[in-house]
Parts: sequence; C-alpha cells; structure tokens
Amino acid sequence: MKQLIADRALLPEGWRSNVLLQWDDKGILTCVKPDAEEIALAPRVAGTVLPGIANLHSHAFQRAMAGLTEYRSDPSDSFWSWRTLMYKFAGKLSPADLKAIAVQLYIEMLQAGYTSVCEFHYLHHDSGGKPYANPAENLVCLIEAAQEVGIGLTLLPVMYQYSGFGAQPPHAGQARFINSPEWIISVLQALQAAHPQHAGLRYGVAPHSLRAVSPQSLQQLLTLLRQWDAQAPVHIHIAEQNQEVEDCIAALGARPVAWLLDNVEVDRRWCLVHATHMTTAETEKLARSGAVAGICPTTEANLGDGIFNGVRYAAEQGVWGIGSDSHISTSVSEELRLYEYSQRLQHGQRNMLAGSGNEGASVGGYLYRQALRGGAAASGRQVAGLQLGQRADLLVLDQQHADLNGKHGDQLLDSFVFCQHGQTPVRDVMAGGHWVIRDHRHTLQEQSALSYASTMKKLLN
Repeated sequence: MKQLIADRALLPEGWRSNVLLQWDDKGILTCVKPDAEEIALAPRVAGTVLPGIANLHSHAFQRAMAGLTEYRSDPSDSFWSWRTLMYKFAGKLSPADLKAIAVQLYIEMLQAGYTSVCEFHYLHHDSGGKPYANPAENLVCLIEAAQEVGIGLTLLPVMYQYSGFGAQPPHAGQARFINSPEWIISVLQALQAAHPQHAGLRYGVAPHSLRAVSPQSLQQLLTLLRQWDAQAPVHIHIAEQNQEVEDCIAALGARPVAWLLDNVEVDRRWCLVHATHMTTAETEKLARSGAVAGICPTTEANLGDGIFNGVRYAAEQGVWGIGSDSHISTSVSEELRLYEYSQRLQHGQRNMLAGSGNEGASVGGYLYRQALRGGAAASGRQVAGLQLGQRADLLVLDQQHADLNGKHGDQLLDSFVFCQHGQTPVRDVMAGGHWVIRDHRHTLQEQSALSYASTMKKLLN
C-alpha cells in the first residue's frame, strides 16, 4: 500500500486539510481521509493538491502542425482551407513520427496538469491508404507513447467513410482514414487481445462526424459496439462549422445535434465535440441527454469555429469538459480561461460561468470542478477526483508561485485559471499512483525533445 498526506486537497466535498491518500498496486485510491493524524512513514506533500483532469479531445499528430498554418492560404481562409493543409501534413507521417510526436505531447500535457487523454485517432493506414500489416499499427504507437510517459489513455479509433453528407466518395487526402464498422470492431478486438484494458487504458469508438459516416453505418457501428462493450465511450465531432449545419439540413432534414439526439440513443457514454452551432432547443436537449459536451476553446478560436452556448448549457446543468484538440496549446488553465472569456465577449458581461444562481461563487472553482466531472465521464475511466475507487491522479501546485502565494481555497483555482505569469504553477504530477512530473520535469523530457526535434526536421524538410 502506497500513501501520502496532503497539507490541503480538493475533495468532492470541498477543500480539506491533512488528507491521507492511500492507493493499491493498480493505482486506485483505497483511502481518502481528511484531518488525518500524522502517520509514520507517510510522506507529506507541502502545497495544494488538485485532482488531475482528463483532456477529452486530442489529435496527437496535429501537435507537430502548431504554428505552421498561421498564414492566409486562401482568400476566404477558414476551417476548410486549414483542413486541406492538415491533410497534406498528415500524409507525411510514419508510425515512428507519430510516436515521437505523441511522447512529446503527452509529456507537455502532464506538465500542464492533464493526467489522462482521450485520443480521437484517424490516421489508420499508410500514406497511400494501404493498410499496415498490423491494421492497428498507429494505434499501438499511441498506446506505447502513453505507457512510456505515464498518462492515462482512452483510445478512440475513428470510423471515417465519406467526404461529405450523402455518402460522397472520399478524396485522396482522406485515403489514410477510410474504414468500416467491421474494421473498427476487429481492431478493438485485436487491441484488447494484445493490450488489455486496465485502469490506465480504455477503448471506445469515434464516428468522425455525421458528414463522414452514413446513418446506416453509424447504427451498424453502435450495434456492433454494444455487442462488444455496451459501456464503451462514443465520441463524435458535431456542428463545428455553419457549412456543416447547412449541409446536414440539406441531406438529413435537420441540424446535426438535433438529428443525432432524435435518431440515436445518446446518453452519458457519449461526448459531442465542439457543438459550437446549436439552437437553444438543441442546447437544452443535449444537456438533458446526459452526454458530455467536448469544448476545445483554443482550437475553436484558432479555426474560427464559433463559440459554444455555455451560459445556456450551464443553466440547464449540462455536463462538459475540455480538450486541447489540435494542440496549439496544451494548457489546462488556458482552455478554461478562454472558455470563460468567450462567454464574456459574447454576452458583454464578466464572470459568466459560475454555476446557475451562484452569486459570489468562484468562476475558477466552477470551471475546474466541471471540467473534472466532464472529462472523467468522457474518458469512461475512474478519474472523477480524489475519492475511493478512483485513480490516484493528482497535481501539486507550487504554493510559492507568485500567482498563488498567500491564497487559499477557490482563490487558488481562480488564480490558477485566470493568472498566467511565467512557469506553470503545476509543480508535481501523479498519474495512477506514480509520480510522472517532479519539480516541473519528466524523466523522458530531454530524450523526447531530441527525438521530436529530429522528427520535425525531417517533416519540415
């Protein structure tokens, strides 16, 4: 049995002092006891302990694209012109490239405070669209990267069939993505045999979007998934762009979120990523479904996607979490901060996301707690905070950091989210009961930086 005592920790019931945490060999918490007396041999953590958050939406390979698309490539530059550039970049990547990028990215995530990631992966085949000898080649690279770095992983192989609504044939840039419901399930079966699920690894599926699958193939995938694992998480891109909404109405007679909620059994297993273009009725119905809204503010801003209807969704007590998506940023605090700021800009008021009817409540506190809840639900894993039966995933904040010095309780969360001065205040990180970041550093940091630099040099040349 491993253990520690935290001077201060954020538990589900609130802030508590002298918290004894004990966990088993699988990294699962077996004791969470506040106001504990000093226990011999239990190391004390000086500083504030927070539960680690799950990053609910990641395309790992896009980390290597950060900063490479910030020029006007089209007279009407948009998400769609960015996507063309992304396809060209994706076509260059080998499995070794993908792993080097993922290792670098996952270290950066841990340093920022994410202790888990949901990987929405669609680079399935080689650059010409030919299947690898092992169809799960790239998926295995992601599993190995996560294991080596120590981050929890929910792996979501993506079903991708068409270039647009109405079963339009895929074009050359999508050749690496194309598969079928049967392919997805066979790959999951192979992964489970070779890399069985455990507390740090979970499998699910991701129909890419309504434009990339058909209603029939979506239902077929869900039927096969229920037979394989009825509780597996399901993630989907939805209503990211106005053009997508218009095309969906033309093809299916309804807006994307409305069509999905009316035609598919959407529940707490689901994560609807982006959903930046919803009516009030869609927003309310999504909240009632119990599904998670996957909000990726830095990417949504970078791509000009739009602003999620956060105030209305919060009023309906909808579940949401955050993702870093294209990884122009891997900062927990920046995603949360930009989410709140997008609501301020949209409504012309301050402190918009503090929970319904909670005047005087901490906005940072609300944002952190809700992102923790939604990320755990979307991951389908035991990462819902510092409580019995959950994974020992935690952050230790540097109480001497200028942004945190002298602050207590939710003031710490407000400062963590809304201040950004110098190095991150996340000092140490534990994932699954193992210290993976100590004094801001990962043991693989230097090695990964060299490998990543070599990969980037090759790709850019």
